[in-house]
Amino acid sequence: MYAEELIYNYEHQKNKGKIDNPSGKIHEENVSCGDDITVYLRIEDGKVMDVKYEGAGCVISMGTASILTDFLKGKTVQEIESFGREELLGLINIDPGPVRMHCATLALRAIRRAVFDYEKKPLDDETKEL
Repeated sequence: MYAEELIYNYEHQKNKGKIDNPSGKIHEENVSCGDDITVYLRIEDGKVMDVKYEGAGCVISMGTASILTDFLKGKTVQEIESFGREELLGLINIDPGPVRMHCATLALRAIRRAVFDYEKKPLDDETKEL
């Protein structure tokens, strides 16, 4: 079921840790399975200069967090706001199905919430649905 890259990123998680004095910080939980993540962003001039996370969860949630945080470094906040579920599934190269979709989207939901919080904007419907 899992792509090799996802398993590798679960076993060798990149960007694990925290950022002191982050521009944005959000904690998210997947109440159905217990996965949780706290995301820290350092944003400068509208770009994500650094992103780190702490948390615990399954191969899908933590492997995705590793892949996604690496991918989003250097992206603008607008690029992150428009990066959705379909782009994420292409990035991690699996279709987790409806039961595990919340595992796959946990990190993206947290990162997008942190960006919206940083910009002091209300969440959009797409982020709420992740």
